[in-house]
Amino acid sequence: TGSREIMVPSTRLMPNSESKPLKIDDYSWSPDGKKLLVFTNTKRVWRRNTRGDYWVLDMTSWELQKLGGDAEPSTLMFAKFSPNGRRVAYVRERNLYVQNLRNLRIKQLTKDGSDTIINGTSDWVYEEEFGLRDGFRWSPDGKSIAYWQFDTEGVREFYLINNTDSLYPKITTFQYPKVGETNSACRVGVISSRGGQTKWLKVPGDPRNHYIPKMEWAANSKKTVVFQHLNRLQNTNEVMLGNIRNGRIRKILTEHDEAW
Repeated sequence: TGSREIMVPSTRLMPNSESKPLKIDDYSWSPDGKKLLVFTNTKRVWRRNTRGDYWVLDMTSWELQKLGGDAEPSTLMFAKFSPNGRRVAYVRERNLYVQNLRNLRIKQLTKDGSDTIINGTSDWVYEEEFGLRDGFRWSPDGKSIAYWQFDTEGVREFYLINNTDSLYPKITTFQYPKVGETNSACRVGVISSRGGQTKWLKVPGDPRNHYIPKMEWAANSKKTVVFQHLNRLQNTNEVMLGNIRNGRIRKILTEHDEAW
């Protein structure tokens, strides 16, 4: 009919003690449509605004809750509902977390995130060359999370002069591997969404000279992830299946071209 209906009035997106509603940069619905996840107060990482605050609005009670507990403002990334909509996973300061929406309890899944270890998101190369930013995936049953991990140790820094963000120029640095120089080491692991040890897939080849640009759970599978595997020259493309129970890999497709 072309008619329009307001599903969420702006007054429902107004935190306590605030006089204005949240500014929505992005949003997503829970699988059952009963909760709304709002992304706001965003900051730029590399090229896109992927870091910010997340709020959940219960469409039945109209209760509005901020995620992240005592996290600093604008530090959460890529929040996603679990398949049953009862929990949300996100990245905070290079580590993965899961938060229960009933009691707001937070479970930190990874604890080794640092200046050189990146969990659940990507380094500069993967973001720029492969468009990879969101670096984790819920399993279809919500019991596990598969994620990328990058080890940037040994990647040299590139220096730029920033003449646009302030009156006086500033030096900006970021890790950037030039041709033939050291890349980040990349691997894929699977961890229980309740916590525990990560099980790493036994991906063949040198992790600093191969790429894993894509990874998803195999359709309706609780134990298999499918991923793309490229050599550094990017003239050999492979598709592999990984068993999350034992880490074993099975190659199902290989494409090769002498040029690219």
